Amino acid sequence: MNLIAAWFSHLNDTTGINFTVFYDPFDRTRFLQGFLVTLELCGVTIIGSVIVGILGAWGQGAASIWIRRLVQFYIQMFRNTPPLVQVYFFYFGLSALLPEVKNSFGISHPLIGGFVWASLSLICFAGAFNVEIFRSGIEAIPHSTIEAAEALGFTRLQTYRQVVLPLGLRICMPALTNNLVNLIKTTPLAYAIAVPELLYVSNQIWSDNENVPEMMLLLFIIYIALVGVLVFMMHRWERALRVPGLGL
Repeated sequence: MNLIAAWFSHLNDTTGINFTVFYDPFDRTRFLQGFLVTLELCGVTIIGSVIVGILGAWGQGAASIWIRRLVQFYIQMFRNTPPLVQVYFFYFGLSALLPEVKNSFGISHPLIGGFVWASLSLICFAGAFNVEIFRSGIEAIPHSTIEAAEALGFTRLQTYRQVVLPLGLRICMPALTNNLVNLIKTTPLAYAIAVPELLYVSNQIWSDNENVPEMMLLLFIIYIALVGVLVFMMHRWERALRVPGLGL
């Protein structure tokens, strides 16, 4: 590690290429902390948006027309507005309606922090697309398959959980992967409300050291790696779910 730090320090001294995160302990620490926040934000929003998509697709087939209308309203609201506007709506709009709390020093701060609001807004944004993705997979299932499950005495919930959802998931995996990739690329919007994720701390670093090209290169590489890992895992999952002979 010391050899790597010494090499990057020498690189800066001789060429002016300044990757401070590799040789400056302070910059390295806050960059790693920002990377961990980005990983946490990606994990929370991916899991949350998939759950929202599954529940929303279930709600679209509910017997109650009000549930179906509520799901449709949610889809139209979050699918047809910019994600940055949604982040601001949650952080500056809804947060202002909540009471403030005081910390141990007596300083008032919002009841819910920026990370939670960013997570909620991104989950709602990606979840709206996931609802339609899961719906497309469900509607592609032959109706005779659902009738067969009902003939065996399955309830609507059992049919959805044990028959419809597993088959529909196999069909919509490519579209789901694409939406989750877009979700990872949307997480830097948390920067707008001062969530200390990767872009936010990188901005602090290049403001202190005037090394914008180097930090932007690192950001490109890291996000390419994050998306690559997600795509690899989703493709492995898709191959694992494939049923030979069914075209899935």
